[in-house]
Amino acid sequence: MPKLGQSSFRRILLSQILLLSLPVLLVGEYVTYRKARSGLLETARLNLTESASKKAQTINEWINFNKSGLTIATNNIVLQPEKSKQYSVVLSQLQEQFSPLVSCLQLTDLQTQQMVASTCGKQPIYSISKNFWPLKKQQNSEIYINYLVPGLDQKNSEWRNQIKLVFNSPIYINQNNENQLKYVLSLQSTLYLESKERPKSLTGFTVIIDQSGTIISHPSLNKLGRNIQEQADANRLSHLLSNALERKKNSFIHLFSFDQSGKELLAGYDSIPSPITSENDKQWVVLAVVDLQQALSGLKDIKSLLIFLVLSLVIASIIAAVYVSRDLAIPLEKLRDYAIKAKNLDSPGDVPDNLKIREFNQLAEALNTMVASLRARAQALEYASKEAQVANQLKNEFLRVVSHELRTPLNGIINSISLIQDGLCDTKAEEEEYLQIASDSSQHLLNLVDDILDIALIEEGKLSVMLEPTDLMQIVKDAVNLQMLDIQQKNLTIDLPTLDKPIIVQADPDKLKQVFINILNNSVKFTKSGGIIISTRIEFATNSLIEMQNNTASKSTTARYQVVVTITDTGIGVALGHQQKIFEPFAMADGSTTREFGGIGLGLAISRSLMQMMGGFITLDSPGLDLGTSVMISIPLSDTNTKSPETQNAIASHPMIAE
Repeated sequence: MPKLGQSSFRRILLSQILLLSLPVLLVGEYVTYRKARSGLLETARLNLTESASKKAQTINEWINFNKSGLTIATNNIVLQPEKSKQYSVVLSQLQEQFSPLVSCLQLTDLQTQQMVASTCGKQPIYSISKNFWPLKKQQNSEIYINYLVPGLDQKNSEWRNQIKLVFNSPIYINQNNENQLKYVLSLQSTLYLESKERPKSLTGFTVIIDQSGTIISHPSLNKLGRNIQEQADANRLSHLLSNALERKKNSFIHLFSFDQSGKELLAGYDSIPSPITSENDKQWVVLAVVDLQQALSGLKDIKSLLIFLVLSLVIASIIAAVYVSRDLAIPLEKLRDYAIKAKNLDSPGDVPDNLKIREFNQLAEALNTMVASLRARAQALEYASKEAQVANQLKNEFLRVVSHELRTPLNGIINSISLIQDGLCDTKAEEEEYLQIASDSSQHLLNLVDDILDIALIEEGKLSVMLEPTDLMQIVKDAVNLQMLDIQQKNLTIDLPTLDKPIIVQADPDKLKQVFINILNNSVKFTKSGGIIISTRIEFATNSLIEMQNNTASKSTTARYQVVVTITDTGIGVALGHQQKIFEPFAMADGSTTREFGGIGLGLAISRSLMQMMGGFITLDSPGLDLGTSVMISIPLSDTNTKSPETQNAIASHPMIAE
């Protein structure tokens, strides 16, 4: 509530200054406004003219792209009349090679005018006579082009803001040692034209008119296929068409009745050669059209700026006036002092109060609120900055790691092939040795790329698993066999559990095998001496391991029991501070590109995600560096296991049934 004895700032301002300065300021504002409007119109003219040229260039490039693609396709396609049933498959494979703008491919027998194959239904997209091409193949066969226009009963949103062209190319079949005309390959391609008028954008929506004045493309379906002579602005449109065809420099025009709402429009235009085969030596006119109010939308900002300048000048005049300097200077100085102190957000001081002018008191309260808000935002920004630095550091570390890991197999491939190509191998055996090196490096490179693709699919939620009863011990043995060569080369020992009966779990065999391969590969890679021990046990699903994972295991399974496979090695171990983040993508214990052991830090991240998708989980425990590592993998036990009397007796007597 305002206090008694306070004067309104607006009242002082209006009563002493505005009545003297307002007329002059308004005249200056009007002159500036008119100048700004003229400048915006000139800018719109230049932008729309350039936009029309770019649109015309885009259409030309689209046409040439489809022509070249169809030419290459017809030159490379091999059709055998006795295998005509396979033509549909050939067309489907061929369409995949074209851009998404190609919506249909059709193969038609010119002799019978019957469609042989199609990728878009049985309705022919265009009919063409065989007389257009020679019966025997020549050096270059011309492509016949025509455009599609909707009928009165077809004008729906599908035809809005687009051009549909049909490209036809002949296909010659070798008959009696001569290439004779047999088929025509028709390609329907759709170019979607810009139709939305974005705020402050002067690219404009697209309108296309052919040389005869027919409107080929327009955002309004009612105008498609109509002639410009039927429009209210027929004279101006005819003048526009004449200028465009004569390539005159003035490629800009105002249109008053070319829009359904009757708005005044601005249009820039350019011309292109007509792509239609039957319209040789004719032109199309491409227009970039925008609403006049849209082109002048910047005037709103200018108007606001002018009003702000007027108010600023009024305030300056008031402050400059001697007879009000005391009333205005004192509260302003207090607010200034507070604002200066507020630079130090930790101790901005007390906000000034009782400034005698209501608006200044409100401003002081607003400043106090703003300082409090800035203090909170500064803390948030500081936290966000630290997070960004950590994220940037992880990104740089990952890029260094990936570049190093990808470069290593690539160098092996390049060097091996170079030695063979340069003839530096003395014997066939030496060549085969280098080829084997290149093959091994290629496989290593493929594994790295597969890991990156797997983690990308997992992050996008596109990787799926197929759960089925699976022999766990067979999976473990297969994974161990794949690592056996490296184990023997490093003179490591490995201890596997011996079971009389298989342990059947509910899992995806391939994904589960990938998990064990990743874990065993890490154990072998990071263990210089000693050995690896693999143990298994069956326990209730509500055991302490699930609590350690904070219920991160998948809830898709209802198994009461789970199998826990523990893989323990005597390797380099993991520091206690790194064990929480070791399962994050691209996280590694050392993080240097010159690491002794290699890898890009995706194996454990992929393994954890795969286990969660299969209803299990994975944990890691290490006493510290050089003290070895234990990895525990838990997977739900299949119902076929839990229902057996042997399993029930074993569980009742002891939680561990195999070790």
